[in-house]
Amino acid sequence: MIFVRLFLFLFYDRMKSMEKNGFVSKKKNMLLICAGLAAALAGCGAPGSSDISEGAASPSEIVIEGANMQEEQPIARLDLSGNVLPVLPDITTAADNAQLAPAYLRKGDQHAVVQQLQQRLMDLGYMDNDEPTTFYGDATAVAVRHFQRQNELDQDGICGTETWDKIFSDSAPYYAVSNGTDGDDVARIQQRLYELGYLAEASDVTGHFGDSTEEAVKKLQNVNAISVDGTVGKETVNLLYSDEVKPNLIAFGEESEVVRKCQERLKELGYLRTEPDGKFGNATQVAIREFQSRNDLVVDGYLGPSTRLALDDPNAIGFGLRVGDTSESVRLAQERLSHYGYLVAGNVTGYYGDITEDAVISFQRNNGLVADGMVGIQTMAKLESDDAKKKPRETAAARETTRRQSSSGGSSSGRGSGSSSNNSRPQQNSGVGSGGATVSGSAQALINVASSKLGCPYVWGAKGPNSFDCSGFVYWCLNQVGVRQSYLTSSGWRNPGRYQRVSSFDSIRAGDIVVVNGHVGIAAGGGTVIDASSSNGRVVHRSLSSWWRNNFIVAWRIFG
Repeated sequence: MIFVRLFLFLFYDRMKSMEKNGFVSKKKNMLLICAGLAAALAGCGAPGSSDISEGAASPSEIVIEGANMQEEQPIARLDLSGNVLPVLPDITTAADNAQLAPAYLRKGDQHAVVQQLQQRLMDLGYMDNDEPTTFYGDATAVAVRHFQRQNELDQDGICGTETWDKIFSDSAPYYAVSNGTDGDDVARIQQRLYELGYLAEASDVTGHFGDSTEEAVKKLQNVNAISVDGTVGKETVNLLYSDEVKPNLIAFGEESEVVRKCQERLKELGYLRTEPDGKFGNATQVAIREFQSRNDLVVDGYLGPSTRLALDDPNAIGFGLRVGDTSESVRLAQERLSHYGYLVAGNVTGYYGDITEDAVISFQRNNGLVADGMVGIQTMAKLESDDAKKKPRETAAARETTRRQSSSGGSSSGRGSGSSSNNSRPQQNSGVGSGGATVSGSAQALINVASSKLGCPYVWGAKGPNSFDCSGFVYWCLNQVGVRQSYLTSSGWRNPGRYQRVSSFDSIRAGDIVVVNGHVGIAAGGGTVIDASSSNGRVVHRSLSSWWRNNFIVAWRIFG
């Protein structure tokens, strides 16, 4: 009888475990327990047993009222030691319930439960915000490793039951790194601290969060008036790339020999047109911002370490204005073109459109310069001189053309050639703003360029050409089709200050830049979008689903 009790105890415990982990229903569990009881009792009827009467029924003779013994029984998954493997919970649909979730989610797996995991990792700051998918790719595995690192679990990137339970725990911590942490994400944070002047040397970007990084973080937090704890958590992460971050840099109002040296280089490259004096004033700040934009740097107007290194680079890109640019230098060039009669005053807007390009070509031809339509160092110098040739007197027909350009607003006021009439039509209740600029060019060309990068891996902070994050992908694609756009983060795309605003999700059309909470993509027509997706781990072409609608902030019309 002792054997019977021991057998029944172990058998009952095993069945309850299987029921808890979803391998069998409660009803089936009871059937199996009863069958196990019958088997135990039958086994105890062997010769020498005095506990069971000779007339005991065999397992095949036991009938349980209402039970369908023909119902298919699922087979429990066991490990090598015979233990029941656990199953992740919360499978939500009947279709999903037809296939149990893997006991251990790992790279390459595809299951509906991955969507829940990704959404939770995004909510906790371990993944960039994106539409969750059913695919467990590289980005998901990296996010899981970062969570495991923070929770002192084995950093294998595999989401087993222990990792799952901690991720979905009410006490799950938000992403954070602190002294002693190692990882590629630490290196990215250090790089930004270096660019902002809180880390002194490029050699400090090591991927190891040591004492010097902690001190840099504390100084960043102190200067920006947030909690000073030396940990890069939610508040500090959000600050690092915001427009409000205050750097520890040589900035507006300072005066030093370092400023003078940088001014001399900016003048040599054509960005600064005043004499270097060592004083960081408005002209210097404008020159720095334009240099940063042309040299693929974060445009913040500060003389940070990365900007100073780029200035010292013999291959630094010199000053130049072209179609698509928006800046004070464009406005200055337009004012000089207007002064010499090549551009009407109404087209002095600060945006370099097709009409401005035509005016530049005409100016260059009349003044013996290469007529390429771009305002480089020589063209700008000539524009600012007192001996440039004015535009020849126009015929009556030419004057009429100029008059029409002026009355229509012209494409240099922010509209590409042939698009101004479209932009001037009333658009009441259309969800498309009447202000802002569009650029001459082809939305299809942008979509073609974006499509050529389908499948390229998602890498946080990457700007191409073979890997991207969401904002780096938009930046690279726009520049490939001639739209001179400086790098913006997804939050920066909320207000780029240049393009035509599309406030209605239903008004999005092919070629628009679609901005959602924490993410950005390129509308590809037919209700689809191309974007560098963290949840998919690559550049994808997918539907503008309800997730995009629910998270929609704004879209920007690039092409007229």
